[in-house]
Amino acid sequence: MEKLVLAVHMVTALAIIGLILLQQGKGAAAGASFGSGASQTVFGSEGSGSFFTRATAVFATVFFCTSFGLAIIAKNNSLTVDGIPIPVQTQPIQQSDVPVVDDVVAPSTNSDIPAVPETE
Repeated sequence: MEKLVLAVHMVTALAIIGLILLQQGKGAAAGASFGSGASQTVFGSEGSGSFFTRATAVFATVFFCTSFGLAIIAKNNSLTVDGIPIPVQTQPIQQSDVPVVDDVVAPSTNSDIPAVPETE
């Protein structure tokens, strides 16, 4: 369920970005009064403003709802004790900066690295 909501969320975000980039600024309508009236004929005489504005509003509402849905899913999946979140993976704290080596492996005789000579 979380992956589905996340996929819808990402597609909606990309659609909002695309719609905002396709919209014209406020000053773009001033050019139509000086003779370029045929530039907005695809979306009618009103232009593309209302179509893109409504589509952006719909996608923004879907984005808002999926944001809340993802927050609720994350809250339900988290572990808490008395309101304090517990980390999912806890690792033991090392007291030294030097790592501890449990198994010492003897060098292989087939290795390209020469063996260290033993000192007496």
